[in-house]
This record gives sequence, C-alpha cells and structure tokens, in this order.
Amino acid sequence: MLLSLQGSFPPAILALADGTVFIGNSIGATGTTVGEVVFNTAITGYQEILTDPSYCQQIVTLTYPHVGNYGVNGEDIEADKIHAAGLIIKDLPLLASNFRSTETLSQYLVREKTVAIANIDTRKLTRLLRDKGAQNGAILGLAAGEAVTQARVDEALAAAKAAPSMKGLDLAQVVSTKTSYVWDQTEWQLGSGYGRLEQPRFHVVAYDFGVKKNILRMLAQRGCKLTVVPAKTPAADVLAMNPDGVFLANGPGDPAPCDYAIEATRQVIDAGVPTFGICLGHQIMALASGAKTFKMDNSHHGANHPVKDLDDGRVSITSQNHGFSVETDSLPSTLRPTHISLFDGTLQGLERTDRPAFCFQGHPEASPGPHDIAYLFDRFTALMEKHKTENKNA
Repeated sequence: MLLSLQGSFPPAILALADGTVFIGNSIGATGTTVGEVVFNTAITGYQEILTDPSYCQQIVTLTYPHVGNYGVNGEDIEADKIHAAGLIIKDLPLLASNFRSTETLSQYLVREKTVAIANIDTRKLTRLLRDKGAQNGAILGLAAGEAVTQARVDEALAAAKAAPSMKGLDLAQVVSTKTSYVWDQTEWQLGSGYGRLEQPRFHVVAYDFGVKKNILRMLAQRGCKLTVVPAKTPAADVLAMNPDGVFLANGPGDPAPCDYAIEATRQVIDAGVPTFGICLGHQIMALASGAKTFKMDNSHHGANHPVKDLDDGRVSITSQNHGFSVETDSLPSTLRPTHISLFDGTLQGLERTDRPAFCFQGHPEASPGPHDIAYLFDRFTALMEKHKTENKNA
C-alpha cells in the first residue's frame, strides 16, 4: 500500500527555477526549503544520502520509486543531522520493515525539520534535470488543512528563482567541525555494531570539509588514529602534529573559493606528507597542484557509476556525489590521471608524480554504494608505511 492510497498527508508544491511545478504530498516538515535540485540513482541508502554533508543546500530526488521501505535507525548516519536541503520521492510505503528500524522515514524527516515531497512523477523530473542540468528549486510543504492555491504556487516559484547558484559557494567551512576531535571508531559488524581501534599503526590528520563518518571508520579499520580538524586549520598547525598522513575529506559546494584549503593542501603536499583526498578533497588537491575545476552540466549522484583504473584496466562500480569536476586539459606535469568515469569520461582519480599524494572523485567508503573501490584506503596506508620506512632508513 502506497502513500497515494492513503491520502492523509497534506499537499506540497515543488517549483523549479525554470517555472516547472509539481504538486504532491508533504511527508516531512511544514515550511519552505530551497536548493539545487539533483537526482540520485541509488536503490538504497536514503538515510546515508540525507545525512551526507556534501548535499548541503541541495534538494535530492531519489529515482528509485519506493523510498522508506526499511525505515530509519540510529546507526546508518553519515553526520549528526540531515544536511540535504530537502527530499523528493515518488512513493512512500505505509509500512517500514527492518529489524534495525527505530522510526519511519516520515517521522525522521519531521523530527529533523526537513521539508520533503512525495507522490510526484520523479521520472519526468529526472528527465528534465538530465536534459537541462541541475537547477534551483523550492519545496513548500503545506500544513494539514491547507490547500494548494495559485498564491502558494507563486510563492514557491519565487523562492526557487531567488535561491543562490551553487557556483561560487564555499560551503566547506559551513558544514565543517568547529573544533578538533579524535576519531577511533571502526566499521560496523552484524551482531556487534561499531568497534574501536585498539592498536593504531598511523596517525592521520583529516581535514573536515564535510566528512562522512564511514570514511573515518574505514581509515580507523586500517589502523589509523584520526585527528579531525576544521576546514580552515593552517597547514603549520597540521604539520606540527607530525602526522603519518593527511586526509582531505569530501564536502559540498564549489572548490574554487576554498582558498584557505587550497593553500593548506599545497603546503602539506610540498612538505612531502602522504596525502589522500576524496570528492571535494580530490578537487582541492587538484587546485593546489595547479589544475582547474568546472561546474558540470550533469552532476554525478548515485551508486552505480563505472570507473576505470587507468593503471590496470580494472573497472569498479562506485558511489558518486559531486557537481564539479577537474578539467583534464588543465593538468600540470606533476599530476597524472589514474581513473576516469566510463559514463562521461570525466576525471575520477589523480596522482602527484613528484610527491606521495593521490585523490579520487567518487566515494570509496560505500555509504551507500558498492565496495569495489575500497582498495584506495589500502593504497593510502601502504603509502604511509612506505614513507615511514624511507624516513627511518634515511
């Protein structure tokens, strides 16, 4: 039984900046939200998607038709709150069934004060976004008893058109931690939950540009004790910790305005410290090395993106979430491509030829998504081990 058969949810309006309007049902908080409307093709993982800080100021459309089947729990979160500006789905099942579920998706959205709409044609919306590219939009969730009127539709349209462009927005410092903290939680295991790192092999300083918790867990699982620092932490402070490696996290927005992060990354890499970047961290490392980035017409959001490793020809199915990419033609001689997208040929991985540093555009932590590209975490620990051995023997 689907939401459309129940009829107890109040109306909601989705308006796009180009004037397109959809009428559906409000399944979240009452009120208005604005952001860049994008679509994500993942079949599962709606809770991880909603809590991914990389979705700050973005309204996420999920293309899978039934969302909410397995409810929500307190463990599958990538941050301590929902970061997505809003959620768009087709059908919300009336029943959520999973042994780990503690509440329904709708209850979660209301509790997190997140505006969301269901019962619209997400296939039509996805085709529109695919053909025209991501654009700004607004969701207006009406209160119980309210009706859709032309005045409310006009209000939603005005909000959509007034929303700021994602290009030029520095959101990394918005979602970043305000204070440093230590992380030692390891990956989740059925029956025991999350573990703790007992015997660290490496000390890694992680720049938080919007880091996902499972990235930190996968690093800790491989023996990394982590010190997570705010986005604007100077390189001198990081180098003073004498880390075995530095990690550049994922995050939202345009990388180009993040001059503080670009400069800090440049200094860390020049100091010869092993460095690994993911998503926004990948783009920041590229900018710090002299490359350029651009806003994509069709951004990558999903868990089924094929990526080719140029070194061995291996093709991995990956999780993706980004709207900016590194310009291939802008790479300096010190950067070489290591991975490309088989969807559109855009760069997915880079490696410095003169320093122990590399980066990847997608999300190897697989929350949500496949685990194919998790070997990059092993590559990072091997790079740190090699660096430690070379310094010891020097």
